[in-house]
Parts: sequence; structure tokens; C-alpha cells
Amino acid sequence: MTATTDDVWLPFPAEEIDGLPEGLNYLFWDGEPDYPGDPADCAYYVVPYMKGPEVAVRPLASMSAVRVVQTLSAGIDHVEPGLGLLPAGVRLCNAKGVHEASTAELTLALILGSLRGLPGFVHGQDREEWRSGFYPALADKSVLIVGYGSIGSAIEDRLAPFECARVARVARSARTTARGPVQTLDDLPALLPEADVVILSTPLNPSTQGLVGGDFLAAMPDGALLVNVARGPVVDTKALLSELESGRLRAALDVTDPEPLPEGHPLWHAPNVLITPHVGGSTSAFEPRAKRLLAAQLTRFAAGEPVRNVVTTTG
Repeated sequence: MTATTDDVWLPFPAEEIDGLPEGLNYLFWDGEPDYPGDPADCAYYVVPYMKGPEVAVRPLASMSAVRVVQTLSAGIDHVEPGLGLLPAGVRLCNAKGVHEASTAELTLALILGSLRGLPGFVHGQDREEWRSGFYPALADKSVLIVGYGSIGSAIEDRLAPFECARVARVARSARTTARGPVQTLDDLPALLPEADVVILSTPLNPSTQGLVGGDFLAAMPDGALLVNVARGPVVDTKALLSELESGRLRAALDVTDPEPLPEGHPLWHAPNVLITPHVGGSTSAFEPRAKRLLAAQLTRFAAGEPVRNVVTTTG
């Protein structure tokens, strides 16, 4: 197959993306029941955004000629169940550079909203109640970022003006950054007791699934705030509910397990929890950044150059 006959499946109409290279056959598919062409002819598959793993994986078994699978999310966990269906040598790329700003913005909104009691003020406004008083500030707090990749770094950029007492960083591998050292998951037992705010921005993988369980939460100090903008299964929901219902910890969650959170789930009405419906990346900043990423990636693909943001290659 030559580059001039390669099909590219896009979740945006090609005419809406500036800078796409010529010589590729662009087909629009955003998860509809009918495919836009034969999956066996697809060379570059851009996974529909926020349509879930069932949609993401559905065409993979038939994509015998695919060479790149591109997500528009930072995480790849919704595609991973189907990687075994693909031929060897397929590169899986994520959307690094697309979601950092929006997710970091929401992280700060969740922290400030939770600490300053904004949900209670909204309920008070609904009831015409003047709920004055003293509330925690982010200033002088110690913050721990668990998952210090590009999103974790963007979160710290936005923490900088808030006069935090300390920001500690944890990632899979230890390293040094311009802002300070990054420690490993093995260091969490020593870091958690000093953290007033713990931010989860780690990918979901075997080493992070259930990472935030009873022992992790018990190590956090009384009154600490857990913020999850990663994936719901990073947190043991039952263990978190126990801490929330006791009143010992607070939580601000953009992701939950299960997700979507079903009607009647106790997490909806647990004390001291603020929940947003997985909207970290779903802002006006998403589409222009996603389209620029696709134009750049496909330009490299059409020219026979290595694509960027490769997370794994099938074997």
C-alpha cells in the first residue's frame, strides 16, 4: 500500500482541520454505527473523543493495515483492551499537549472551590442563606502532585502564584526538574503525612489502579483534600467513602469509579465531596489544540517521518 491510498479516520470533518497534508484519503468517523469505509484500508485511526472503550476498540480487529492509532486524550486506557487485536508494529500515540491547560485549570478550580466552600455557598444562595465564616485557603498549604507528567507540570505552573508552602512531586521515575526533585511512588509513605492537598494526575495502569486505597488515605493528615483529575479506578471508592463519611478527609473528583456515577450512588451525597462529570479536558481549548495536533502528526506521517507522542508499539 502506498501513502497516496492510505485511509485516515478522523473524528472531525477534514475540511475543518487546517494544514492537513495532501495525498491521504480522509474519512469522517465519530463513533457512529456505520463505518465510513473498510477498516482494513485504514492506515491512521484517530479514536473518537470521549465515546468510551466500546466505540474506541470496535473497529480495531478489522484494521489489518493500520500503522498509527491516535487518541485525543492524555490517557490510553480506553484503547488498551483492543491492542492485542492489532498487527505488530502499530504505534499508539496520545494527545500530549492538548489537555494540559484545561485539566490544570479545572484542578485549581476544584481545589479552590472545595477549600473555600463554594458548593455550600451555592446551596446557600439557592436557599437565600448568608453563610459567612472562615474557610481554608490554598496559601500556606503543602501540595503533593502524584503523576508528574505534562499535566502535573502544568498544574504546578498554575499553583505558583498561590503561595503554597511546598509542592512535592511524584512520578514513576525519579528525576530533577527546574522546579525541584520528582520522587517515586515508593516515597509516598513519607510524603503523604505532610500533604494538605493531594492531586492525582497519573495515568491508569497496573501500578496505579487502586493506588489510593485505605493505607494511602490513612496516611493523609486530618482535614486533607484529595483531588482526582486522573482516572476513577486510581482510587478505591469504598475506602474513600469511609474517610469522607467519617469527616476526616475532603475530596474533589472529576473522575469516579464507577463512571458515570450512577443515580443513587452514595458518593453523590457523601459529606465534603465536590464532583464534576469528567470535564477536565472538555473545554473550548480542546478542539483547536486537537486539530493542530492532528495536522502536525499527519504531516509527519505523510512524509514518512516518525510521529510524536508514541506511548507504546504493538508487538
